[in-house]
Amino acid sequence: MLYGRSAEQGVIDRLLSDSRSGRSGALLIRGEPGIGKTALLDYAATAAEGLRMIRGTGVESEAELPFAGLHLLLRPVLDQVGALPEHQERALRAAFGLASVEAGDRLLVGLAVLSLLSELAEDGPLLVLVDDAQWLDRASTDALLFAARRLDAEGVVLIFAAREPFTAPGLPELPVKGLDAASAAALLNTVAGAAGTNVAINPAVRYRVLAEARGNPLALIELPAAAPSDGTALPLTSRVQDAFLSQVRVLPEATQGLLAVAAAEDTGDLDVVLRAAAGFGDFLEDLHPAERAGLVLVDAGTMTFRHPLVRAAVYQGIPPSLRLAVHKALAEALDRPDDADRRVWHLAMAATGPDEEVAAELERTAVRASDRSGYAAAATAYERAARLSARPESRARRLTLAAETAVWAGELDRAGVLAERGTRQLATPAQDRAKAGDARQLTTSALDETDTRDARRFGTTAGEAGEQAGSLVLRARLTQVRATSDFLRGSPRTAHEALLDGAATTDGARAARMLIQALHAAWYLGRPELDRTAARLGALSLPEGDPMAPIIGFITAILSRSAWPSLNDMVAQARRAGAGSPRELVQACGIGLAAGQDREVGETAMALVAESRALGSIGVLPTLLFFLAETELFHGRHRDALTTATEGLGIARDTGQGHWVSQMNGFLAYLAAVEGDDERCVRHVDEALASGVAGTRWTLWARGMLDLGHGRVAAALSRLEPMAGGHQVAETRCVPDLVEAAVRLGAPDRAAGAFTRYREWARYTRQPWAEALVLRCRALLEDSEEHFTAALKLEGRPFEQARTALLYGEWLRRMRRKADARTYLRTALETFERLEAAPWAGRARAELSATGSAAPAAPAPGVLARLTPQELQIVRLAARGLSNRDIAAQLFLSPRTVGYHLYKAYPKLGVASRGELGTVAL
Repeated sequence: MLYGRSAEQGVIDRLLSDSRSGRSGALLIRGEPGIGKTALLDYAATAAEGLRMIRGTGVESEAELPFAGLHLLLRPVLDQVGALPEHQERALRAAFGLASVEAGDRLLVGLAVLSLLSELAEDGPLLVLVDDAQWLDRASTDALLFAARRLDAEGVVLIFAAREPFTAPGLPELPVKGLDAASAAALLNTVAGAAGTNVAINPAVRYRVLAEARGNPLALIELPAAAPSDGTALPLTSRVQDAFLSQVRVLPEATQGLLAVAAAEDTGDLDVVLRAAAGFGDFLEDLHPAERAGLVLVDAGTMTFRHPLVRAAVYQGIPPSLRLAVHKALAEALDRPDDADRRVWHLAMAATGPDEEVAAELERTAVRASDRSGYAAAATAYERAARLSARPESRARRLTLAAETAVWAGELDRAGVLAERGTRQLATPAQDRAKAGDARQLTTSALDETDTRDARRFGTTAGEAGEQAGSLVLRARLTQVRATSDFLRGSPRTAHEALLDGAATTDGARAARMLIQALHAAWYLGRPELDRTAARLGALSLPEGDPMAPIIGFITAILSRSAWPSLNDMVAQARRAGAGSPRELVQACGIGLAAGQDREVGETAMALVAESRALGSIGVLPTLLFFLAETELFHGRHRDALTTATEGLGIARDTGQGHWVSQMNGFLAYLAAVEGDDERCVRHVDEALASGVAGTRWTLWARGMLDLGHGRVAAALSRLEPMAGGHQVAETRCVPDLVEAAVRLGAPDRAAGAFTRYREWARYTRQPWAEALVLRCRALLEDSEEHFTAALKLEGRPFEQARTALLYGEWLRRMRRKADARTYLRTALETFERLEAAPWAGRARAELSATGSAAPAAPAPGVLARLTPQELQIVRLAARGLSNRDIAAQLFLSPRTVGYHLYKAYPKLGVASRGELGTVAL
């Protein structure tokens, strides 16, 4: 029976009930040790009648072994992994060491987990329970949380239980507090009256236990037998652990020794425990007193402690010298090849000083972890190897690898700290320069396999791998780590300067990558920093045939305006040279937009998005989807842009990319502004600014466009004027809006400078749509009909062409040419209504009425407007003949969720089946 937990039980009951109706849910139960988290999981297991269930527990000693927790959870159902899409199956098997695969996107494993859980729920609802989640390794945590956030219509319930400070962003939380006074008293009464209780709880002890337990159920159960009589008050966890330890201390010495080995091993592998304990003269029969005392449970070759605090109490009670011996004995007992990673961690725990042999083994463990996308575990192994390194050079190299893998794991603060520590191990910059020549004489053969493999993984060329032993190159790599951490945490200026300094200390491909990264940071700093960085990049000398050369040539030519090369041509050239992956080309897409090559950027981004989906490269998708959404917007496909950006925002949140959460929210704010949706626009603006500075320009444009659409021209001008005319996409393309606001307010001079820069930019782009906007601006500034008509003759963008037609129609009406005005106003109205640009449609209707012509009735919303962005994505893919499984793999959903959204979309489209989708204009 659970005392005082009716509210918590109600939350769990609702989740279970929803799962029986096909809806999924996730929950984090969080609280201090002993507060009853495990009891609530037990309640869920008992209440889940008719549900399939899998259950796992985080193991503290395996917190540094990648995917150890996930493997423990999924081990009973691994026979169904073969039903997953190929990339997902391979990623999951590789994560568990069941297959060999190149290191890839760490979140692809999370997608595989989502698909597997969906597969398991095919025959009925599924309950997944994860206890002690705070002890899960980071790779398992990331995978499970990725899956949990994307659960929808599978009938899966996923419940975590964890202590502070474990967090699960995006998941609802159920904080568990101490029992109220009445419930605590009732629980204590059951303890006092339980059979076998050997302590009579007198009023004084009862009062003391109730006061010190503070409603903690475990304390209420364990403290009566160990309540101190000397008035000492210890922290709650210590009190409870002392209560457990007092029960251990009365056991035979051999039993205590066996428990010490089990506490240090703590995976429950009884065979390993007994082999290690045999060296101390302890054997299986010595375990029986602990079983009788209820401290441990032995079953089917496994041994578990009654509560994690029992294990913690035993382990912390081991004398330091004995603890070292215990870990050494466990290392010797783990003699199978599959146990290599567990073995080396015990050896590390047994080390009393520098030990190069153990450090080298830890380094090999780190490589294996990286190969399985367990980057957080790899960083920890490299860091521990650095501590055990005998030479400063080895420590610096291993700390460098630790910092780099921490970046890949998304642990930016940790990466920065590791990079600082690594830098302190290096020689001074002056010593670096003196040794530079010697360092560059080294070859790859001078390095061990670990260095070479990690050099490949982190973008180092074979020649640079040969330099790794020199502190010069290590310093550059550490600088790049610190800069990456600074940039992603919202400090682009710090990152930019560090990258420029770092690039000056190296050359070749590493300098190129650092300068491209510096260019990205400079993008948010201003034109002078951007030009300075581009000049450095353009002056860089690369080896002949370097695959990055076409990309760098394209970027520098565009930014310097020395030429206007084609993005498509550059992509083809880069691919022929051996480059052209999504991560390598993503920056070029951004530069292509800055050059007005919207069509080519759209084609390239779409191809790279498809490639990333096929490979399961989730991390790069927010960037590519942002660029794709921009091109869709500029081409008048507003509904597509909303769909693309909504997906990009979800992935950016799932992957912790605050930079792109900010950018995507700013973009979505602009779309809401075009539609005149004030509430949605402001919400996205607030979310963009709360996530960082990256989306600031889009939020300003969005607020300016919202004001302009609603006729608040003074407010629009004040928002757009400070930003217009810059080099960022939003800064450049908002200029026509600024011109309109300035002219309507009677202050055209306030737009003159920005328009001059915009006109120069449009001349460089050589794009008809850009020239059409220049002509529209001139028509407004010069009050010229000739420029209006010339603008409308050029190939323009739907939304902008409609605005030009609206402005021309307004001009004609003011000139009392009402009949001429009606043609243009009707054309504008039709486009605005198709794009759901309500404020602009309202303005066109009002102008039509002013000409004496009744505006046609507003059309019913188009068929696509009835669908949510996700439904639209799914329906389009289904109409192309893709199965639910194929669609799920592309959109990082489960097949059940795809089927659910199709089921909801059919009636909205007026169809009854998948086969009829071909009759709908999608």
